[in-house]
Amino acid sequence: MKIQLPNQDFKYVSENSQECSSDTAFVLTTQNQKYLQNAKDNNAHSVIKAEDIVKLFGADKIKIIGITGTNGKTTTASALYSFLLDLGYKVAMQGTRGLFMNDEVVEGKTLTTPSVLNTYKHIYQAVSAGCEFFIMEVSSHAIVQKRIEGLNFELKILTNITQDHLDYHKTIGEYISVKNSFFQDEGKKLINRDEEKAAFNMKNAFSYSIENPSTYRLMAYSLNDASSGIIQHFQEIVPFTASLHGFFNLYNLMAAISAVHLLTGKKLEEIADVVDNFAGVSGRMEQVCECPNVIVDFAHTPDGMQQVLNALKEKELIVVFGAGGDRDKSKRPMMGRVAASLAKKTYITSDNPRHEDPDAIVADILEGIDDTTNVTVELNRKKAIQMALDDQEGEEVVVILGKGDETYQIIYDEKFPFDDREVVRELLNL
Repeated sequence: MKIQLPNQDFKYVSENSQECSSDTAFVLTTQNQKYLQNAKDNNAHSVIKAEDIVKLFGADKIKIIGITGTNGKTTTASALYSFLLDLGYKVAMQGTRGLFMNDEVVEGKTLTTPSVLNTYKHIYQAVSAGCEFFIMEVSSHAIVQKRIEGLNFELKILTNITQDHLDYHKTIGEYISVKNSFFQDEGKKLINRDEEKAAFNMKNAFSYSIENPSTYRLMAYSLNDASSGIIQHFQEIVPFTASLHGFFNLYNLMAAISAVHLLTGKKLEEIADVVDNFAGVSGRMEQVCECPNVIVDFAHTPDGMQQVLNALKEKELIVVFGAGGDRDKSKRPMMGRVAASLAKKTYITSDNPRHEDPDAIVADILEGIDDTTNVTVELNRKKAIQMALDDQEGEEVVVILGKGDETYQIIYDEKFPFDDREVVRELLNL
């Protein structure tokens, strides 16, 4: 990918050595160091190091907020984006859902954290559009691969740390260490104080919580008719209402409210006034149909599933889920255990099998289930959803997990059109 930059000695920049030429400078990153000689052989105009990229793309002219954690990154980022916009700021947001700028979609879905140059390109676009804040999701892969090198974060936020991506990080200890490594500098950081696995540099550290003492504490809450709560920040005590469902979303809201307060200095009362405007994120606790009650969510980890199902624990649940292929196998039995323990009926199906045998993935899930009396295996995801809908009675809720707002299913290397929400609408003739 070549990016054109005005008012430079060169015409383009690229992090791909093969694209370099006399009018293209090579952006040197940790990931592409081994291709430096190749860039020179291709007559690269010059070599730009990570520390020089910042000013070149104007990343020193905008406040960058980085959000990491196993669950909640997307919802927290989206809530923060929404609150800042409603308070009159110009804002950009990069993450799983794509690139958004000043309430407009600029690019569709991509990696949670794109390549170094892609992120700088997005920051450049944000600065050009007059944005004051750039919110980005930071994945554990991006931390290890240094896809955030050179960035100076105004604020770093930790949502939580539970098991995920052990296909890449190998051990839970390594994964925890990677997440915590993001918070070892002396910059401003906002930590979920209820996350016992969090380890961070105490300098410039602020916190939010529901259970433990913190800078911003939720001292009371209600989950009737969506959610509401009362935040305490030293002597300030401020109520808020929100349209989001689920106990876990209280943490996401607390992180976003606290972040806005730290970033802007606005009164908590003023921030609380815009919280209810945020309608949530597509594919996260999304109610596709009210009667029958059908909810679709992206949850694809044991903790994520437990949070979603616990949020609906007052109801009898019919759960449809699978597990992704070529990913962490150790979480599959745990996912099965969570579903079987919290659901009245469970349908295990295919998710994105990729190069794995779907039967083998299901076998891994079943290892975590002792009593399979109320468990049905149906690898055809559409058929599994149909069976769950046919089984639904009275006030039972059908919960379809794993894909959220994804619009495809990955089998081998190919993406086939598949959207859980559209499948439900088609089957129910909505």
